[in-house]
Amino acid sequence: MKRLIDIVVALLALVLLAPILAMVALLVRLRLGSPVLFRQTRPGLHGRPFDMVKFRTMLEAYDAQGSPLPNEKRLTRFGELLRATSLDELPELWNVLKGDMSLVGPRPLLMEYLPLYTSWQARRHEVRPGVTGWAQVNGRNSLSWAEKFDLDVWYVDNRSIWLDLKILFLTVKKVVVREGITHEGDVAMPKFRGGQHD
Repeated sequence: MKRLIDIVVALLALVLLAPILAMVALLVRLRLGSPVLFRQTRPGLHGRPFDMVKFRTMLEAYDAQGSPLPNEKRLTRFGELLRATSLDELPELWNVLKGDMSLVGPRPLLMEYLPLYTSWQARRHEVRPGVTGWAQVNGRNSLSWAEKFDLDVWYVDNRSIWLDLKILFLTVKKVVVREGITHEGDVAMPKFRGGQHD
């Protein structure tokens, strides 16, 4: 049932939101250049890798040594707006349609984190990753890593269609009021370094 809902909702959303997707793609091209989409390999169900797609929110900017500049120097006001409204996440509906992701589940993080998880934290990969999740409606980037993982595993143990509907409703509410977009002191979450209390 969950997979069927994912397919139907993602397909309808892609069709209904096509004008918005096209407009955002054009604005990203004009403001940030190409490529319009940001692709990155992320771990999916059981840690299997897949290519997640999002709209770009950062400039391609490098220092004299050829290293990318810090996030705060590459993230423009336009990019901040895309993140605050979660418009940058809309291309992930394609990942949902393909079966890489679900509408609701733990957010897919970085491949490099896989060997750093405890056995408890790794349980977040027992389900498909989501466009939104229990952690996202309970603090998002304002949470610590330990709090996020606890919420992810709670979702794994308590998932249901009704909980998914509640999370989707709360996600819309969070996007409207723009809560928990950034982590204190940074434009994004600091990297996970392993352990229980990061």
